[in-house]
Amino acid sequence: MGQKVHPTSLRLGITEDWRSHWVADKKRFGEYLVEDQKIRTYVKHHYYYAGIARIEIERTRDNVNVTCRCARPGLMIGRRGVEVERLKSDLDDLTGHHVEVSIEEVEQPQLDAQLVAEDVAQQIERRTSFRRAMHRTAEMTMNAGAEGVKIHLAGRLGGSEMARREKVIMGRFPLQTLRAMIGYGFTEARTKYGHIGVKVWVNRGVLPPGEKAKGEESEDAPDA
Repeated sequence: MGQKVHPTSLRLGITEDWRSHWVADKKRFGEYLVEDQKIRTYVKHHYYYAGIARIEIERTRDNVNVTCRCARPGLMIGRRGVEVERLKSDLDDLTGHHVEVSIEEVEQPQLDAQLVAEDVAQQIERRTSFRRAMHRTAEMTMNAGAEGVKIHLAGRLGGSEMARREKVIMGRFPLQTLRAMIGYGFTEARTKYGHIGVKVWVNRGVLPPGEKAKGEESEDAPDA
């Protein structure tokens, strides 16, 4: 029997950081959890075109700090910051708390597994051949400096009557090495035949002992 382990949860505290940073008692834990999901769903739905790779949420006693890491930050900020101010106002109404929003740019979108998965999904939705989309995207990721890339598709590929699976693997994947910086992304391509699941793993190399992954230097904040 196969033992499935999520690539992100397996490496938490080693090469991956928590997506939410807060502490709550039993009464508020569920409320905060649902609230975090609402924030992520809202931002992802309304700013999908900005290429959002990751949404981090940090809570203090009075404020909620939301950090959006995206490939096209200018689209989220807007001219003179109009869009980001609108997003703050919408999140204030959604949560009932004061929300601060900060935007960070993803330096290498081709090496972010979530953005790679969304790129493949968009190509399939534009009726590009799924095999061509997989191979082209995998080659672009390898050319960007990745040590390995794996793309899995599942669903009615090409409009076939029966759902099936296809995959492309390039490079190496030391899945048992916890210090391997392997990113994971998942999304769905919405076609007229149904939804097609897209899973992507990107290997960015092995983190040397004693070093921390970029963007994860602070571990002092309590996590949940």
